[in-house]
Amino acid sequence: MKNLNTLLAGVFLAVALPFAALVISSQAQLGALGRAPAEDGGPLFPSREPGLAIQGRAVYVSLGCVNCHTQQVRPAGQGSDIARGYGVRPSVARDYVLQKQVLLGDRRVGPDLANYGARAKDVDAVHAAIKHNGGFSFLYAGDKQTVASERAVALAAYLQSLRQDYSSPEAKLKQ
Repeated sequence: MKNLNTLLAGVFLAVALPFAALVISSQAQLGALGRAPAEDGGPLFPSREPGLAIQGRAVYVSLGCVNCHTQQVRPAGQGSDIARGYGVRPSVARDYVLQKQVLLGDRRVGPDLANYGARAKDVDAVHAAIKHNGGFSFLYAGDKQTVASERAVALAAYLQSLRQDYSSPEAKLKQ
């Protein structure tokens, strides 16, 4: 019993030191990560979400869209996301630096949405995808469900804000 304090200290250190090393090394690698300027001196990327897109993010979460869609373009050796047209480059940590809640998703039933804003032709195409492909026609009213609710408008704004079509220091666009 006289070695109990030594044993408990050893157990504590065996758990605390690797945990602290993990936290400190992650902070050292990603803690100072921020927005990066475009190579041609343009605006900083990733861009900030507009207000309506922030509301749309809440709709996206409340409808459970994250259960069927991912928001991460995988590198060429780990999937065919780029070949499928989901994005023009793989996703990197910098793409998510401004997000308080990263919505990567855990399985992909529907298409990846990381670069959906760059792929969407116009807002009408986004609403059509929400209604028909997503099965969320209850967000629309009127004759032939043509009147979008506030939630549908916000969700469409969020989907249009999803863009990873810029070069970052970690992932260059292929020319």
